Amino acid sequence: DIDLALHLPIRYEDETRIVSIADSPDNEPVQVEGVVTECRIEQRGRRQLLVRLADDSDSLLLRFLNFYPSHQKTLAVGQRVRVRGEARSGFFGREMVHPVFKAVDAHTPLATALTPVYPTSAQLPQAYLRKAVTAALARAPLDELLPPGTVPDGLPTLREALRHLHQPGPAVPLATLEDRSHPAWQRLKFEELLAQQLSQLTAQRERQRLRAPLLQASPGGLRDQLLAALPFQLTAAQQRVGAEIAADMGRVAAGGPAGAAPMHRLLQGDVGSGKTVVAALAAAVAIDSGWQCALMAPTELLAEQHFRKLVQWLEPLLAARGQTIAWLTGSRKGKGRAAMVAKVASGEAALVVGTHAVIQDDVHFARLGLAVIDEQHRFGVAQRLALRNKLADQTGPVPMEPHLLMMTATPIPRTLAMSYYADLDVSTIDELPPGRTPVLTKVFADERRPQVIARIADEVGRGRQVYWVCPLIEESEHIDLQNATETHAQLSAALPGQMVGLLHGRMPSAEKTAVMALFAGGQMAVLVATTVIEVGVDVPNASLMVIEHAERFGLSQLHQLRGRVGRGAVASVCVLLYQGPLSPTGRDRLRAMAETTDGFEIARRDLEIRGPGEFMGARQSGDALLRFADLADDAPLLQQARELAPRLLQQHPAAARAHVARWLDSRAEFLKA
Repeated sequence: DIDLALHLPIRYEDETRIVSIADSPDNEPVQVEGVVTECRIEQRGRRQLLVRLADDSDSLLLRFLNFYPSHQKTLAVGQRVRVRGEARSGFFGREMVHPVFKAVDAHTPLATALTPVYPTSAQLPQAYLRKAVTAALARAPLDELLPPGTVPDGLPTLREALRHLHQPGPAVPLATLEDRSHPAWQRLKFEELLAQQLSQLTAQRERQRLRAPLLQASPGGLRDQLLAALPFQLTAAQQRVGAEIAADMGRVAAGGPAGAAPMHRLLQGDVGSGKTVVAALAAAVAIDSGWQCALMAPTELLAEQHFRKLVQWLEPLLAARGQTIAWLTGSRKGKGRAAMVAKVASGEAALVVGTHAVIQDDVHFARLGLAVIDEQHRFGVAQRLALRNKLADQTGPVPMEPHLLMMTATPIPRTLAMSYYADLDVSTIDELPPGRTPVLTKVFADERRPQVIARIADEVGRGRQVYWVCPLIEESEHIDLQNATETHAQLSAALPGQMVGLLHGRMPSAEKTAVMALFAGGQMAVLVATTVIEVGVDVPNASLMVIEHAERFGLSQLHQLRGRVGRGAVASVCVLLYQGPLSPTGRDRLRAMAETTDGFEIARRDLEIRGPGEFMGARQSGDALLRFADLADDAPLLQQARELAPRLLQQHPAAARAHVARWLDSRAEFLKA
């Protein structure tokens, strides 16, 4: 019943008043009433039913292209009829095409409320839906759960709010229902935001009761050794966030059993700001304290990038202690995989790097103390929960879980952080390492491809390297791979004597590695790739990035790709090639890319364009997490919900629990991740 009560209209029709035919405006929905003076079938081109309707002020032609004998009966000459539709000026005077109509008499009452029109996927008739919703409203348990004084002033009760939205009175301004500013809408949004804040606060408090291993760096230990071995200096921002993470993992929990409160931190930093080294330092603290660390990345290529850097930095230090780094991905099978899994289970592998293969059932950690998830919005919520549950293998009398560090190069706008990440601590790396040059972005239509290829020849002639990225969408994978292959052939022909490589997801792992090694080593001038190079690839000599069909990429994806150039001291350019005509969304994305290189501004615009469900990766949890509220428009309501949640939990815990159960039910578990 509650589900039906929350099945809200997409629009309303005003059947509460009659307008005279003479006063009915053009091209706006209107209801008129009159007597039929003519009803005939015409055979011009196709059969049409033409009906003339007259009232005291004027007459109007009703035109039906599809009709039944019953139409002719109801619309017979002399019948009084009430008609709803849009009037417009036609060749034979004013007319309505396919209006809704019903026979009436002089005393038939008008509707007393606006008529709701509901979204329907199963082609259910509106009349049926209206009856079902009215019955559900009467039956649904919609009593007030929130104590008096907790709902913002001026908002109706939940029952009144839903009644307003399903059966608004004729005096309600339609605009306030359509733009969702009406108090009834505000009440619904507030309820939803409050449920979400309560759920996250509850999750945070539950986690504070849990324990994680106490991870503290020892002086002169692995962390200090790693800092001494790094070939570069940390930026001030890297030092700051490193200290925040170390403090979290080493903080003794107050009260209750011994251990630390589990860290739940999001590390955000723009493309190329140096998050991997911060993760390596956190891993060093965990390993130094006698625990294991797992690092999970969304693609094999990205996992491999991390693996290569971590091996370079940490392996010599770990080898001296008799420990190793394990590598687990989907393509690693058979004996090689079994040997790695055994090392993880015995504890010999102090650091485990991989894709979601890290959370498969056969992987058991000896002592998992820290889990690091890169590009966390690319993982489903269920996968994040699975990694956190990996420590359940070693639970003692107190439930324990690993510390969790999530990393993202897609910065989270403030309203999103307040809402979806209410129970997360956020660390931000807000400066790029020295020597990085801003990337210039240019947008060209596909017709200018020959000029772009000429520019590539110039860059290659100067000893620089170039990426050319083609999109790969699952539904059209075959055609997309063909495009990438054709582009590769075209560039090979245009650049005689230069090595042009091709990289796509269907290639065997060894081949991919060989291609990347040639490009990273500088022997290959141009790399044509599908989006497998999106994140983490580091070739400082690459100065030009061409993205073909840029209109098919999301904004954060385009920003990630652009971050592959400008990694050295040379001025770099990113060219976005698009195929018209562009959709409004496509145009907004390309404009945003051309106007700013600031990841936070890109993220803000991405949220505006896409909405929070997709931005969050909520698609992957099977649910868009907000149905009614909108984070861009409803920040004040979010703030009120955020302030009320702790007070409600403190003073009215039963009401808080009932409210979350009403709104979130099974989704509360997902919000904890």
